[in-house]
Amino acid sequence: MMQFLAKAGLATLLAAGTVAGAAAPASAQVDVYIGSGRPPPPPSYYRPPPPDYDRPRPRARGCDPRLAEDIARDYGFRRARVVDVTPRRVIVEGWTRRGADEISFGNIRGCPVLRR
Repeated sequence: MMQFLAKAGLATLLAAGTVAGAAAPASAQVDVYIGSGRPPPPPSYYRPPPPDYDRPRPRARGCDPRLAEDIARDYGFRRARVVDVTPRRVIVEGWTRRGADEISFGNIRGCPVLRR
């Protein structure tokens, strides 16, 4: 009888160890949420876009070199090309009736003529 009790006790210990070993990993996978079941979003999640989000980018300031060449052609320059662009002026060279010549434009919107 003693041998039977020893075997029954050993079987009980093995069963209890198996149940305890299986319960530990399973309990780590259980999450309990109260409410919607999700953590709240970060504070900047619902922030609206900046006011100028859908506006096109502002046009570049200054004289566009292609516009300077077109204006120089209107002044009678042939084969006009931009040779220098500084913060203050755009210089275009080309050929006129008198030969090689250059014209300077202000580097602001509209390309005003500075010197012919």
